[in-house]
Amino acid sequence: MTAAEKKADEPKLDEFGGAIGQGQVRTIRAPWGPSTVTRVRKAVVADLRARDLDEQTIDESEIVVSELMTNAIRHARPLADGCLRVRWKVRGEVVEVEVTDGGGDSLPSPAPAAVWVSSGRGLRIVRSLAHEWGFGEDKGGQTVWAAMGGPSRRRAT
Repeated sequence: MTAAEKKADEPKLDEFGGAIGQGQVRTIRAPWGPSTVTRVRKAVVADLRARDLDEQTIDESEIVVSELMTNAIRHARPLADGCLRVRWKVRGEVVEVEVTDGGGDSLPSPAPAAVWVSSGRGLRIVRSLAHEWGFGEDKGGQTVWAAMGGPSRRRAT
């Protein structure tokens, strides 16, 4: 086998060094900050497209990961290493996305409906797109998760 053939057989990597479309679970340790949201969103979409998932599920996952990351950056602290952890799992047609941060001063909850506010709709959007969503806390931080494309194996909180 030539070097070119070997290179063609290697999986394509995203900018975080993960193999696109490989494995059931992917995890990214993303630097804390607003500019990271776009980069992670692109990595998630590329990975899900490589798996030939339904376009609606990919679109919903893209919006949800953006909302969860934005909420973490606005309302919480980074993990001890200065990052957010973004993890997604694919089982059949179900995509489960989770974002772990260093925790904040309040628990995640959708803001009340209001017509004239310019922010505060993130978890309402997540709730409308996901089959389930929830959160959990531990010593290291807080994880908010959502399942698109069908119900997950978790229990929503």
